Parts: sequence; C-alpha cells; structure tokens
Amino acid sequence: MRILPLNEENRKNILEKLLKRSPASYSAYQSSVDEIVAQVREKGDEALLAYTSRFDHVDLAPEQLLVTEEEIEKACCAVGEEFLETLGRAAANIRSYHEKQKKTSWFDVTPGGSILGQKVTPIARAGVYVPGGKAAYPSSVLMNVLPAKVAGVNEIIMVTPPGEDGQINPGVLAAAKVAGVSRVYRAGGAQAIAALAFGTETIPRVDKIVGPGNIFVALAKKAVFGYVGIDSIAGPSEILVLADETADPRYVAADLLSQAEHDELASAILVTTSGKLAQEVSVLVHQQAAALARRDIIEKSLENYGYLLVAANMDEAIETVNAIASEHMEIMTKDPFLVMPRIRNAGAIFIGSYSSEPLGDYLAGPNHVLPTNGTARFFSPLSVDDFVKKSSIIAYTKEELMAVAPDVIRFARQEGLTAHAASIEVRQRQETGGAGETDAVNEADAAGKKGEDGRNGAADIKGAGQEE
Repeated sequence: MRILPLNEENRKNILEKLLKRSPASYSAYQSSVDEIVAQVREKGDEALLAYTSRFDHVDLAPEQLLVTEEEIEKACCAVGEEFLETLGRAAANIRSYHEKQKKTSWFDVTPGGSILGQKVTPIARAGVYVPGGKAAYPSSVLMNVLPAKVAGVNEIIMVTPPGEDGQINPGVLAAAKVAGVSRVYRAGGAQAIAALAFGTETIPRVDKIVGPGNIFVALAKKAVFGYVGIDSIAGPSEILVLADETADPRYVAADLLSQAEHDELASAILVTTSGKLAQEVSVLVHQQAAALARRDIIEKSLENYGYLLVAANMDEAIETVNAIASEHMEIMTKDPFLVMPRIRNAGAIFIGSYSSEPLGDYLAGPNHVLPTNGTARFFSPLSVDDFVKKSSIIAYTKEELMAVAPDVIRFARQEGLTAHAASIEVRQRQETGGAGETDAVNEADAAGKKGEDGRNGAADIKGAGQEE
C-alpha cells in the first residue's frame, strides 16, 4: 500500500478516484441493462429464462425457478447444526437491534376537535436480491430480510443466481429459512431485478427491491426505480481506519484486508497521525495478505484503491474522514469516544480496537447494508424505515375549517388555483347560507381578477413556458 502525506492535492485525487467506482460512472452498460429490463417486462419468464441460460449457463424450465421446501431443508442439513446455531444467534441480534427502530402511528387531537397524525403501514411485498458469483453471502440474507420482517412486511420474495448445476448455495438457503423468507427463486442479474419490478408468470411483482449486487444489478435497480422502490444504488465495499500512535498495527492491517478481499474495486484506507504506524501497517498488510485465500483480489484492490495517509494532526485527519464518508469507519485512537462525536459522515462507526468491522458484517446487530461512494453524507444504513410507508392524516371539524377558510382561499388565489379556492368556498357558502367569503378574501379575489386582465411580467413568463 502506498504511503502519502495528507495534503489537499492528494485528498482531492483520492476522492475523485474513489468516486469513479460509483455505478453512475458505468453508463456504458446502461443500454444493455435497459434492454434486459425491457425484454423481461415484455416477455416475462421467456426472457428471464433465456438470460439465465446466457449469463448463468444453466437451462431451467419455469417450474424450476422456485426453490422447493425440500431443497431448503436439505440445505439446512448440509450446512450443519453449528452454522444453523450461528445463524440463529446472528438473527436474534439483528432482530433485537431493528426492533428498536420501529415507529408507530400517531394522532393528535387539537382543542377544536380536529385530528392530525401519521399512519405507518408496512409495504405489502418486498423483494430481496442476494448475490452469487465470487462469493455467497448468507449474512446479506439476514440483513435484508429481518428489517422487513420486523417492519411487518407480509411477503418477502428472494432471488439469487444459481450455479451452473442449477443449485443455490446451501448457506444462503439456510439463512433464508432462519430469516423467514416467503419464497426463493433461482434468478440473478439485471433480469432478476426486472422480474421483481414487473412480475412474470412465475415471479410476483414486489413493491420494493433491496439487496446488493454487481454493476448490472445496480444499474437495473436504477432503471426500475419509480416502478418500484429501491434501497440504494450500492457501490463497491470500503473501509477507512482512523488511528493514532496507540493503535495496534496488526489489527489495523487485518481490518483493512477484511474489506479489500470483497472485490478488485473495494477500497481500504488508513488515515493516521503517526508515520511510524503507517510504515508498520504497510509491511503487515503484505505479510498477512500472503496467507489469505483471496490474495489475488486483495492485491488488485490495494494496488488501485489502498492508501495509507499521514495527517499532520487529528483535526486534519477528521476533516478527511468526513470528506471521504466511508461505508465502514473504524476509530482506533487513545480516546475513541471523544473522536466519535466529530465524525459526521460514515455508514457505520466501529469504536475501539475490539470493534472489528467483520463483527458488524455478521453478528453485532446493526445493519451491514450501508451507503457507499461518499453517499454517507446523506444516506443511512438499511433499516425498518425502508419497509414502511407513512401516510399523513388530516381530519378537520366544520368549525375549524370555517376558522381557517380565509387563509386557505387566500393561498389558493395567490397561486392562481381558483378550483382550490372553490372547494373551500362551496363549504363556506353552505355553512353561512350563501353569505360568501370574508372581506379579506374578497379583496384577494378582486386582486386576482385584476391580475387576470393584466398579469405582471413574471406571471406572463411562467404562464407562457411553465406548468406548476
């Protein structure tokens, strides 16, 4: 890993390079993804199965898309009792954490008898995408499904790509069983996203799609957004460690490697106030990587997106941490709880030497579906909120409507929306025996009529070229 001084030029260059990994930067693939989405939308199972044959190299009949209960039970036996117990403990922690995120409907009654409130309703059917390919992720099943279960979603449809033998990873199926997935289908890639968004003869249409995937999955989610909801457009994984001279270089190196092994586009960055620590971590990263199974992926990741940045002081280091807004962010400093309040932008914050990032990936409880590519500046981790809708409630009494009617009418006429005003006025006339509006509203009405004969320049421009 390269060691660089933390100056403005290096920070700018690193930020620009990291942002190039965003799915938004891969527009060259968008037309291909759009074609896949369009074909599945039009032809349903026929297109879905054709793309499964083409990309996953397995030929399936429509009735083979659904994974049977027998297959799921067989997978549970295959992974063994110990792993099932681990899945159960992880699921319990994840469920407990997300239970605290639940929000209930609320209603307030004003002194005049009107009711204002918010009705919280779970979405009816959620779709969960679970990646295959280079690695299978049972943890992703738990993290995407359990918040939906806690939210009260009635039906959860999971899709995941099959291997060339047509089978699904046993760990993934076992996790689906533990988490409470309603149905699992053999389907992956952009074609699976399209199937969830529009439905096919076999796969039902969902209301929202969540879950990570490759660039084609990310672009497909982008393409179907608006027809269905989505969680986010996820980019490659990333970790940033903020450390001072008290950090153990062995822990820092190991944690950087834990994310670099995800794929060649993953980023691993150390920001430290200690040049000595940076030198030690540089050596240890290469020593530890030599013994790891995914060494080739790690080496490419670190070559392209691995940095050891040496800051002049902690203020400069924290400023850079907030600018990068990393998906995973570890604090290994002398007083980490004093540093933590100053971190504004991070998907998940791991505090202290014994809060290693993989703990959050698997067992601690907080969600590991996190904002990437700097979007932690404005996005949050996946949560129960992603699986509910909120409806505003308004119930006015006759008396309270009459009290505010002049203000509503005045607003409507100011905006030139006379039908809006009329919907209030018809009630006003009914209740006052046809007496009409208040003097203030009559004045606004007169001003509005005058304006119809000769609008000012701004109104003319808006009327000529814009629709509100």
